[in-house]
Amino acid sequence: MRFRALFLALLASGVTPAAAEVRIGLGAPITGPDAAFGAELRNGVELAIHDINLRGGILGQHLVLSIGDDGSDPKKGLAVARKFVAGKVSAVIGHFNSTVTLPTSEIYSDHAILDITPASSNPQVTERGLDFVFRTCGRDDQQAAVAAKFLAANAKKIAILHDRTSYGKGLADATRSALLALGAKEVLYDGVEKGQKDFSAMVARIKASGADFLYWGGGPTEAGLILRQLRAQKTDTRLLASDAIASDEFAAAGGDAVGGALMTFPPDVRERPEASEVVKEFKGRNIEPEAYTLYAYAAVEVLEQAAKAAGSLKTEAIARALHSGTRFKTVLGEISYDSKGDVTEPDYALFVWKKGPDGKMEYNRLEGRSADIGEAGKSLK
Repeated sequence: MRFRALFLALLASGVTPAAAEVRIGLGAPITGPDAAFGAELRNGVELAIHDINLRGGILGQHLVLSIGDDGSDPKKGLAVARKFVAGKVSAVIGHFNSTVTLPTSEIYSDHAILDITPASSNPQVTERGLDFVFRTCGRDDQQAAVAAKFLAANAKKIAILHDRTSYGKGLADATRSALLALGAKEVLYDGVEKGQKDFSAMVARIKASGADFLYWGGGPTEAGLILRQLRAQKTDTRLLASDAIASDEFAAAGGDAVGGALMTFPPDVRERPEASEVVKEFKGRNIEPEAYTLYAYAAVEVLEQAAKAAGSLKTEAIARALHSGTRFKTVLGEISYDSKGDVTEPDYALFVWKKGPDGKMEYNRLEGRSADIGEAGKSLK
């Protein structure tokens, strides 16, 4: 009877009983402009699966990983999603870009495949009533509120620029709305193309606007190039962006010009006591678990613990366990989910980029938690 129950559970979860395994898909930009972030997701998922399998897997079944390269392209993402459906995966960790997660998550939900994204922060990811969609990161509107509070308290003139992606424009629009609610209005609002290299015309407009702060909604490479070109035109406009610039790609593109740039980002999870052993494990493999690495690791932890809480490998049962309000212990600390699939206690702080003792650009947290973020501006004056 026990074998028959396991057989039925495996069938329902899309796992072939002959293989006695749980199939996990990683949807990420392994190649393309966001490949550095794809590597972070891959590192996090691969180590989490390794660690869980060493403990005997999930409910006695080992995890087997299938990797799908979406190249940050929604069309490629849809091809990856169809591949995962055909491969009968039970859960997908991903995708990175909101523009890819939005269409692929529809497919996953249609096939009762769990989708846990470590990085897609567009509010619409979880606002569509899809029961199988979750994330370990926060939302753009939560980051936007922090950014807007800081800008309203510290900026005289604000320019807002985005890269016309769902992520970048969504973030810019959310910040713009939050600023308006605080009685502040931008002097410039516009978009540029993702992958663009020459921003001289836009930089001239920013300079002419007299903006002392530029809010950027978009990726790290364009942000770095914009700053480099602002400095080339002798403009001291400072940049404030989201966690998307928490990458060496930003420093590589901007060079010394990134010094003083600000970003909203959760407090460094590498410093959490819950993450200490895993961080040590990563470093033993010569991997620095920066940015989204631990968010990807936590996504697999959540999947493991929810299945155990449900006592089942059925994805419907796991989804119910995730929505139940149960607190799951992860490298990010304890995580619980609301009815939409969002974490119930997101936290954002301000970080500043500057040169470290070794001469390399790095980011460090400013004083003040997100609740009092306006106070952080005093340290910049």
